[in-house]
Amino acid sequence: MELRHLRYFIVVAEEGHITRAAERLGMQQPPLSQRIKAMERELDVRLFHRKARGVELTDAGRAFLNNARAVLAQLDHTFETTRRTARGEEGRISIGIVPASPFHPLVPRAIRAFREAYPLVSVRLEERLGGELLELLRSEQIDVAFIRMPHADQEGLVINRLLEEPMLVALPGAHALARSGGKGESPLLLKHLARETFILYGPPGIGLREMTMAACRAAGFSPRVGQEAPRIASTLSLVAVGLGISLVPASLRHMYVDGVVYRRLSGAVQPNAPLDLASRRGDPSAAVRHFLNLVSQAAKSFRFDDSEHGRRRARKRKSFAGPG
Repeated sequence: MELRHLRYFIVVAEEGHITRAAERLGMQQPPLSQRIKAMERELDVRLFHRKARGVELTDAGRAFLNNARAVLAQLDHTFETTRRTARGEEGRISIGIVPASPFHPLVPRAIRAFREAYPLVSVRLEERLGGELLELLRSEQIDVAFIRMPHADQEGLVINRLLEEPMLVALPGAHALARSGGKGESPLLLKHLARETFILYGPPGIGLREMTMAACRAAGFSPRVGQEAPRIASTLSLVAVGLGISLVPASLRHMYVDGVVYRRLSGAVQPNAPLDLASRRGDPSAAVRHFLNLVSQAAKSFRFDDSEHGRRRARKRKSFAGPG
């Protein structure tokens, strides 16, 4: 029995008449009648009562009709799901994020836009350090990853630079440079922090940790390293209790931590923190391609003052200016 035979049976049941069913199916009546009889022989049941003016389902026929419709409905669903998956409109995508990336407005904004554009694609987030994310990417446990700096080993991967943002200095609230008024509100020269104790985070030699070391060397000093932390959140906690200062991406100012004050940097040395998107080279997934394209377009149109911090500053300037 073939699937098309189930469709023949359903049409005959709906029409209650072999000839009308044959016309609807675009075939001759005798072959259709023979096919129905062949199905009855194969099932060893009578599906229809033959009457002078048509046919009527038996109890077995009604049971078969319900199941035949269910089978074809499931098959149609399977076909449509397959087509949507091929178009990248359905399926799943696993997105890796380093601890510092969710605080950049672009990251949640892009993921939210993707979910709105492709609601049938299941999204899963995986937070790890950058090196771990790249290994998960290579082993196909995740599909894309937001990272803060490309690693030396990029074999089989594509690393797209989305944007760069300035780095700020995070200071303990009781620090002299964090006091309100005067110099506390002004940008700081990195070289003026040469005697401070720096809290570094992340694995040695890569990521934002290396950015801090390189920026300090460019400013003419080697930073005095105090306690080290594995992640941004624990770094800010150490800053809050007064164990040192740290350079962090400007988007971290959205993360309020009691006892931490952020200050901008000025001068010739202006360290920037990159935000990159990593993917597997030649990944065939249409959903991944859609995500890469969407994030790329979002990054091109992104302005850092689009962030909530920028909007707050704009509202503040407007209130000072008065109406009109």
